[in-house]
Amino acid sequence: MPYRTDVIRFAMAGPADLAPLVAMLDAGTLAAADIVAMLLKTEGNGGVNDFTREYATAAITATLAPYLAISPVEVERRIAIVASGGTEGVLSPHATIFARVRTQVGVEGKRLAIGVAKTRDFLPEEIGRTPQIEATAAAVRAAMGHAGISVVGDVHWVQVKCPLLTAERVQAARQRGAEPVTESAYKSMGYSRGASAIGVGVAMGEIAVPVSDDAVLSDWSLASSVASASAGIELLNNLVIVLGNSAEAAGDCVIAHAVMRDAIDADAVMAARRAIGADGIDGNTIVNVLAKADPSPDGLIRGYRHTMLDDTDISATRHVRAAVGGVVAALTGCPAVYVSGGAEHQGPPGGGPIAIIARIRRLPEP
Repeated sequence: MPYRTDVIRFAMAGPADLAPLVAMLDAGTLAAADIVAMLLKTEGNGGVNDFTREYATAAITATLAPYLAISPVEVERRIAIVASGGTEGVLSPHATIFARVRTQVGVEGKRLAIGVAKTRDFLPEEIGRTPQIEATAAAVRAAMGHAGISVVGDVHWVQVKCPLLTAERVQAARQRGAEPVTESAYKSMGYSRGASAIGVGVAMGEIAVPVSDDAVLSDWSLASSVASASAGIELLNNLVIVLGNSAEAAGDCVIAHAVMRDAIDADAVMAARRAIGADGIDGNTIVNVLAKADPSPDGLIRGYRHTMLDDTDISATRHVRAAVGGVVAALTGCPAVYVSGGAEHQGPPGGGPIAIIARIRRLPEP
């Protein structure tokens, strides 16, 4: 049976502000049972100790539990919740709801499709290594099946929420005689994002297997053009959300993507807009923009030196989120865009994928 993908973005006054969600549920314009995923941008620091992500997730599960007549723990198992911290610069905190609504009405062509899947929990020593790569690739394929997408070319964004290492998790591994890829919690975020992105690339056919453990955060030729990985302390497994276009999906939304070659690549933003299709879009029809951001590792942007990597007061990922957020917001007309920092193996070094979800502007009948 075909399904319709509904996408709803709403502003948040704080990490636990779900008043717009509650209003939609109470009014009957949104059914809690139809929600399959939520993406959030929260105003934390985006680092290891960014508890706004966990706070927002807890608020969502507690809010939805009575509507679904299940426990908050069961809500988290049922709905893919990805909270990304960091709304530096003009970025505005917001949430995006994805709902799969059963429908008897089909449409011509392909429309926005969504599929979700999860990996098993990882041991600390598996993070950033082959087991995480392989499990992520398998989860991406499963999520494609859930979405009704059979061709990798129809996939335009793969969102992964992945775990990180803490001192406690490192010690647990060492007590078992295993050595994690790093003992640094902050560095582990990059390893986890990198391995997850490579796993996406394997599933998309962009990266050949086998991939050695040493390739993670080393071989920058290995990259995916649709991967977006975000690490957090609030989980132990990888959560995968695939967004693409499918003939099995109805509705009025479509998605397209491009790849930013650096943090100021306005051409890529416009290319993603053009790729939406001949019906065209404008600022009022863009539902949301999803982008990855990373400081160029060579310290240069188009030949000019940047200082993001040398600032000991503000982390480089916070700098680059602000920069990319400003570019995307200016070109799409809204600061409530999903820009995530840390793009290891997600697009070229210093760049990253960008996707636009938009409603088709139907032309008047002749």
